[in-house]
Amino acid sequence: MTESTTAGTDGFRRNRYTFGIGTIGRDMLYTLISMFLIVYLTNVAGLTRAELGWVTGLLVALRVFDAVNDPVMGAVVDNTRTRWGKHKPWILLGAVTSGVATVAIFTDFGVHGGPRVVLLAVLFLVWSVTYTLNDIAYWSYVPELSSDLKERENIGAKARIFALIGVFFVVAGIVPITDALAEVAGSEQAAWFWFAVIVVAFLWAGQAVTLLGVKEPPGLVHHPERTTLRQFAHAIVRNDQLLYIALAMGLFMIGYTTTTSFGLFYFQYVYGDEGMFTVFAIVLGVSQIASLLLFPKVSARMRRKSVYRLATVLVVIGYVLFFFAPTGTMAVVGVAGVLIFVGQAAIQLLMLLFLADTVDYGHWKLGKRNDSVTFSLQPFIYKTGGAVATGIVGLTAILTGLTDRAVGDLLEGGELLGFKTAMLVLPLVCIVVGYLIFHFKYRIDEDRYAQIHAELRRRADAAHTGHATHGHGHPTGTEGAS
Repeated sequence: MTESTTAGTDGFRRNRYTFGIGTIGRDMLYTLISMFLIVYLTNVAGLTRAELGWVTGLLVALRVFDAVNDPVMGAVVDNTRTRWGKHKPWILLGAVTSGVATVAIFTDFGVHGGPRVVLLAVLFLVWSVTYTLNDIAYWSYVPELSSDLKERENIGAKARIFALIGVFFVVAGIVPITDALAEVAGSEQAAWFWFAVIVVAFLWAGQAVTLLGVKEPPGLVHHPERTTLRQFAHAIVRNDQLLYIALAMGLFMIGYTTTTSFGLFYFQYVYGDEGMFTVFAIVLGVSQIASLLLFPKVSARMRRKSVYRLATVLVVIGYVLFFFAPTGTMAVVGVAGVLIFVGQAAIQLLMLLFLADTVDYGHWKLGKRNDSVTFSLQPFIYKTGGAVATGIVGLTAILTGLTDRAVGDLLEGGELLGFKTAMLVLPLVCIVVGYLIFHFKYRIDEDRYAQIHAELRRRADAAHTGHATHGHGHPTGTEGAS
């Protein structure tokens, strides 16, 4: 039975769902922290301007540190050997610990000043490291579940759809749910605490489905030798296609995360109606899910590079419309949102698939498979984007006086222009530059992948029969991809 056939049998088809369901709570948790922690600290937690400045600086520094640490965590996962495999133990540990840390972050411990800043920094560091372990172990599962490109698209698309359900719940629900909880609990701070508890409950439930339900096709489970420190460095530095896609993905995530992190502030201080944020979130969720549902049909008719180009064009048009959209009406803002989020969802799925392909490319080029080290760059990229976004949003909030401005007190003049530049212009530049890097440097298209995969199969068959060749030649009919 071939790998593709194995991956498509009913025994393993369920992985599309048991793997995907686990992303609901994970992305709820990540969205709560990445998009709304700065909102909580600015509007709810009662931090002074000085405390917010210190916390913003520390969060940026800790995200950068944790991002740099991600590849090390990838090597830890790659070197793990247990009866449950190398993925599931870290998925479990990361989910439990990051969930506890999340609840603690939104707990009012009654401390202020320096001790409060230090406590938040420690809790955020614990959250970052443990969420990273879960994230790397989770997404590096994708290459292990199938080597067939279309099956990977199925697994990835369903996982992203479930993830967007989680994102949609938080983005659309955070305002009405915390408002309702505040009436019951008696304060906004208590409302955000209980909202965090709800998110963590979803996280643990979804991760339980993945841990108990995912079954690895035996023909695809790799058991390579342990990764040395030198091999760990080579797995990243010498995989040129991984570096290019990581750079393109990093620039895209800086732009996208910065824009979305400003979202609630935009409706509070520019649009003038906080309640419309929920309506916009519905636009966001429907647009992204529709994009992912259409992705398999579009990719069946277009090559991935063409899909990326089309998605980028939609995003650019959406940003331009958003920048010039008149405030106080949803018509133009809504259309801009649809264009941005349809394109964004497709790009993020493509990035996941490109990363999975660089695992096979690295295996072909370097002779060793390092899926977890490779996928450790995904949280590295997300956190780098989050760090830059946190810095931009926090600095903008301080410069425009959002900590001292009542919700509904709209920005005007230079402050409004500065806000929209930080939210839309700088992110758009990052997104376009990221696409250009991909367009000119990334070389693993559908044909190249098929050749690489065929060469890996040939080597595996030769090794199995005791006639493994030495060295790592290029696929038939191709030049080196480096």
